[in-house]
Amino acid sequence: MSKIAVVTDSTATIPEELVKKYNIYVAPMGIIWDREKYRDGIDLKRDEFYKRLRSSLTLPTTSGAIQGEFLQIFENLRGKVDGVVVVTIASAFSAVYSSAINAKEMVSEMPIEIVDSMQATASEGLVALAAAKTAAVGSDIQEVAQKAKDISKKVQCLLAMDTLEYLRRGGRVNYPSAIFARLLRVKPILSIEDGKLIPVKKPITRKKQLETLLNLIGERVTKTPLHVAINDADFREGAENLKTLIADKYKPVEILMSEMPPVVGIHVGPDALCVGFYNE
Repeated sequence: MSKIAVVTDSTATIPEELVKKYNIYVAPMGIIWDREKYRDGIDLKRDEFYKRLRSSLTLPTTSGAIQGEFLQIFENLRGKVDGVVVVTIASAFSAVYSSAINAKEMVSEMPIEIVDSMQATASEGLVALAAAKTAAVGSDIQEVAQKAKDISKKVQCLLAMDTLEYLRRGGRVNYPSAIFARLLRVKPILSIEDGKLIPVKKPITRKKQLETLLNLIGERVTKTPLHVAINDADFREGAENLKTLIADKYKPVEILMSEMPPVVGIHVGPDALCVGFYNE
């Protein structure tokens, strides 16, 4: 029976119990804040991060140049597994994909497949988790990599923001769009499509935002069973409300819940929600 390890980066928001259950290896992205360097989720914990972010006058930056982190994982796995499948955040968002490619070239005698999920956070996590579940039943490296590729084509991601200000400061949206959203006090919803952030809707209240998210899921899914992952940026109440709405209306086979890691929270800001989903 083949033994394939699945590796991803810390942008992929997977509940910790599932990371442990399926032996998923997570390469931490880098964060720089007030000249201090941190490893995402290791040196900078989520609860500490969001508390600081809400009051800080400075905004941290992220680094996807984590070739060394991938290389260390690959070296630790050498001789212990038959191969490795890496699922990364969309290459359009970060240098993580190229870092994985560079690390692969430095490791010999161990098959490694790198898959660009074209996604981030909840939806990237669903891709990595599907690959890990496939590996867990003894599939070979090509089958595991193909599963990741298949899910990456199906999975969808919606981001419900409290503000566009953090995306603007990180260069993800332009200044006029952020100011427009602030002046109208809208609660924007964006979609990740082909590695790009696409504006979808601009509801004006949090309640309407959740209702809009629910309706958008219904417009985008065509059959069951449905898999869902919900991430929140220090906004568990909103996440729980969304979970209840989705469970009541769509009866998914699974709903995964977790908090967005700091490397994602930097860009979306506090009180954001993300929902990833796909049909089998």
